[in-house]
Amino acid sequence: MTIHKHVSDEEEFVPAYAGRLNHAPIPKHRLPDLESPPTAVYRMIHDELLLDGSSRLNMATFVTTWMEPEADRLMAETFDKNMIDKDEYPQTAEIERRCVNIVADLFNAPSGGDAIGVSTIGSSEAVMLAGLAMKWRWRARREAAGLPTDRPNMVMGSNVQVVWEKFCRYWDVEPRYVPVATDRFVVDPGEVMDRVDENTIGVIPILGTTYTGEFEPIKEIHDRVVAYNTEHGDDIPIHVDAASGGFVAPFLHPELEWDFRLPQVKSINVSGHKYGLTYPGLGFNIWRSAEDLPEELVFHVNYLGGDMPTFTLNFSRPGNQLVGQYYNFVRLGRDGYRRIMEALRDTAMQISSGVAAMPEFEVVSDGSAIPVLAFKMAADQPFTVFHVSDQLRMAGWQVPAYTMPDDASDVAVLRVVVREGFSPDLADGLLAELRKSVAHLLEYPPANPPETELFSHT
Repeated sequence: MTIHKHVSDEEEFVPAYAGRLNHAPIPKHRLPDLESPPTAVYRMIHDELLLDGSSRLNMATFVTTWMEPEADRLMAETFDKNMIDKDEYPQTAEIERRCVNIVADLFNAPSGGDAIGVSTIGSSEAVMLAGLAMKWRWRARREAAGLPTDRPNMVMGSNVQVVWEKFCRYWDVEPRYVPVATDRFVVDPGEVMDRVDENTIGVIPILGTTYTGEFEPIKEIHDRVVAYNTEHGDDIPIHVDAASGGFVAPFLHPELEWDFRLPQVKSINVSGHKYGLTYPGLGFNIWRSAEDLPEELVFHVNYLGGDMPTFTLNFSRPGNQLVGQYYNFVRLGRDGYRRIMEALRDTAMQISSGVAAMPEFEVVSDGSAIPVLAFKMAADQPFTVFHVSDQLRMAGWQVPAYTMPDDASDVAVLRVVVREGFSPDLADGLLAELRKSVAHLLEYPPANPPETELFSHT
């Protein structure tokens, strides 16, 4: 959430169309005194939003920007359903239950086990819930052994999404960051284990980093954590942050062991609004078994008409994202998701191949893990990735440029996220504009870095 400062000036917005729709200016920072016609308000806001960039040309965001018209219609029909009210909207609750079970099955939850899960606003909420469960379980183990509980820590790469940093700060957990390197943008398993001790509440590998889209070596990290637990009589869990890759790996890399096939993986989060192909915001967190989610964290409320166990940070929220997700699950099935992910991967690799053919760039990740590619400048170029990003933005393309995490912060990259709706023809258009931008920068080398704000890597 962005923090906004209160403004109390008298600035006004004057509607367009020469007074056809509304004669009176409208205050920007306070409620107007009178009502306005709905058509005038619609047109005013519609026209203001034209200043936003094109979502189809936005290569920065991971979140879904296109769904089928039938899904749009279903979601529009269910905006008013408060999914927390399971007594009033039992079928929406049933759809949530089905979605959680589908995701658990996709992640190879043990057959006949008691895996449980929740839907969330997105992976940010899911991460907070998973972290709380890990902290509570660690604290219970320590208390049962008569050991202190005042110094919990969590081991994760410096390449984690910012929500993990938020969790550690908000819930008083020491973050132990595993560095990346200038030639390696995922964690080294040995360096992970160097930071693990009896106060570690969990180890957090990533399936598809936001910086480059790469998979971390989850199975190797898992096996080392298991060996550590055996040696020390501990039960340090692994939580996989699969926000970006959880709806990709099962279809593109079905043999890759990263999920509940690994016994020490106790929980997994995933974003439905990324490669689950559903509009924001929707995520899921799945626990291997009921014992991995402490009962003390589950609240029971009855003031909506029936006993409702709930484990969320948010309470009221619309059920339409779940309806959209269920539409995708039923509409596409495993084969449909596989075909879409293959098409997105092929488009990502089409772009990375085109970039690799340009001597000005070096490809960091080619889009073969998830449909995300990253590339940096080759040595001795007269401009930076920030200049390239700036040039592309002038042509309407939003391609983020940013520096890598600590210990590799002297490396700066451009990243392209390929989502459904981005066609091979558009990929050719992006490559053509990239070549045009490079040609311009070679002909007119910049004297100074562009005065543009760096894009976020999230």
